[in-house]
Amino acid sequence: MKSLAMTAISLSMAASAFAQSDKSLQISRNGSQASAKGPVEYFTGTVRVDPLFPRPNGTTHATGSYVTFEPGARTAWHTHPVGQTLVVTAGVGRVQRWGDPVQEIRPGDVVWIPAGQKHWHGAAPTTAMTHMAITELLDGKAVDWLEKVSDAQYLPEPVRP
Repeated sequence: MKSLAMTAISLSMAASAFAQSDKSLQISRNGSQASAKGPVEYFTGTVRVDPLFPRPNGTTHATGSYVTFEPGARTAWHTHPVGQTLVVTAGVGRVQRWGDPVQEIRPGDVVWIPAGQKHWHGAAPTTAMTHMAITELLDGKAVDWLEKVSDAQYLPEPVRP
């Protein structure tokens, strides 16, 4: 009897919250946002960024993009004020946190980078890699870019799962 009452209360609360919402569903149609090249000051090699959802509009606190790295391409070292999640969707990539060994990442792997952690990510030397990057913002800022990753930092054999 208690569980039936709790279910009824939960449904009532959900219906009330839904009725109070005056926000419309928004759909960003595939192809409605232009692809962009990764800027040379922040990336080594050929990188394409396909935005999924834009900078916050007052109700969102994150951005999302598919990022495709051609073989050997990678980000510069960088940090995020709130953190970042990467979901690998294709290819073979690499990721490294400052002071740790390079790690290999593959489709289905999810990488969480905590706030303030110096790191980089990109493709393997002979294989392209695509990931979805979801980046949280703090006061409108998503990333602090640092120095480029050297070949000596990039090329060591990665730790494999």
